[in-house]
Amino acid sequence: MLEELIENLKLRPGMTVVDGTLGAGGHSAAVLERIVPGGRLISIDWDGRAVKNFEKKLKEGIPIAKRELIRSAVSAPNNINIKNDNQAFSQFEKLGNRKGEIVGSWRGAVDNYANIKEILRGLGIESVDAIFIDLGFSSDQIENADRGFSFLGSGPLDMRYSTESQTAAAADIVNKYSESELARIFKELGEEKFAKKIAREIVEARKTKEIKETNDLVEIILQAVPERYKRAKIHPATRVFQALRIETNQELENLKIFLNQAIEALASKGILAIISFHSLEDRIVKNFFREEARDCVCPPNFPKCVCSHRARLKTITKKPITASPREIEENPRARSAKLRIAQKI
Repeated sequence: MLEELIENLKLRPGMTVVDGTLGAGGHSAAVLERIVPGGRLISIDWDGRAVKNFEKKLKEGIPIAKRELIRSAVSAPNNINIKNDNQAFSQFEKLGNRKGEIVGSWRGAVDNYANIKEILRGLGIESVDAIFIDLGFSSDQIENADRGFSFLGSGPLDMRYSTESQTAAAADIVNKYSESELARIFKELGEEKFAKKIAREIVEARKTKEIKETNDLVEIILQAVPERYKRAKIHPATRVFQALRIETNQELENLKIFLNQAIEALASKGILAIISFHSLEDRIVKNFFREEARDCVCPPNFPKCVCSHRARLKTITKKPITASPREIEENPRARSAKLRIAQKI
């Protein structure tokens, strides 16, 4: 949903923008194109490989529809400063055209977007003009069997976005959570209707051997569900893998933390944009935008307001923006994407 996102961010030269989920860098590249000259882009990703890959693209020159290519003049190449809390920051890079004119800047942070306030504070930035996150995971993460995100190939049951800062992998959840805990996350985070049966089969299977590989878990799931379920449109392991990924990375908790921090980091009239891919995420964003667009959040039966809450946002999208038929045809995963936009009052 690149076109829809860019259109609603209302970008212009000189803006300071945060991309909270750098990923493959497509959104960041498009934003950088529109905020130069003089703009500043801060891109965050929990996956250190994403930051390094984008740095490489900058050094090679990203084709941008300006007079010349944006290229990086790196003052200290590959300089990574490790902080005590396991957060790593990429060295600030000046980006100039071929004549050496400074037209913009990019900063990459190996971190979680839930730490946006601390990241900006570390850069000496008090407020920004726009913040956006795309909660989908990248093709690199899906296609790399060693990451353990996909049930389509065999690999370690990992699912961590950052192996450097996260200790518990999906395998730890599968092998250590109780049957009731597994059933709960499969039901709540995956909306899996056979959650209890799958959890029971997992607990039985791990009595024999530890479940370490993605294909081992898929086999257990297939044994647990009825035959008719195996002929459904989506793979029977889809919801369980979603639940494990969310639990491993605490995605919903991070989203809630991020939303509050993002409002505080935005300048007045600043834009906040969220692209979500499943109902759990979208519900959190929708309810947050709704609550922050109201002056009072007291229960309707209260005779007068006692909460002292004041609206901080203006909701721009009353209903979420969805992908166009053309994009869905080119990228079927976009069919579940929902974009919501709000503006700070």
